Formats: sequence, structure tokens, C-alpha cells
Amino acid sequence: MSLALQLKDYRLTTAEILYHLPDHPRILQTFVWQELDIAPRYPRLQKFLDFWHRELDGAVHSVRIASAGLVKPPSVRVPGAYLQLH
Repeated sequence: MSLALQLKDYRLTTAEILYHLPDHPRILQTFVWQELDIAPRYPRLQKFLDFWHRELDGAVHSVRIASAGLVKPPSVRVPGAYLQLH
């Protein structure tokens, strides 16, 4: 994963796409997509979903998104102890 993208506020984004099987529309299937993307607009995910609607037969039922920033300020956790950094 590119540190340069992470510094531009790209986040690890996971989308669970629930879609109808083309031959059996009453049956739902899950597809998991994961990529670095920018919240809350998710341009890469939107581009992928546009491709899906244009090129694939299975109609999308729903999309669930989880996103987490990878570059964070440092932190130290010590359970039950007090720690002071200088």
C-alpha cells in the first residue's frame, strides 16, 4: 500500500456487495471489494460499481462499506499503568 496515497487521506476501504445471481434472481451472493479510497465519496468504489452496472449481469442488492485510516498518530497503551512520554 502506497504511503503517498495514505498521506493524501486515502483509507483502506472494504465493500461487501450483495447481488442477485443472474440465473436465479431470488438467490443473493456476496462479493468483497477492497482498495485504498477516499471517504466519504469513495471515487474508486463508485467507479467499480459503475463498471458492475454497465458490464455484469447480477443486479446489486446492497453495498455495505467499512473504512479505516491507516496512518495514525503514535499511541502507547499500557493497561493499569501511567506512562508519560517526554
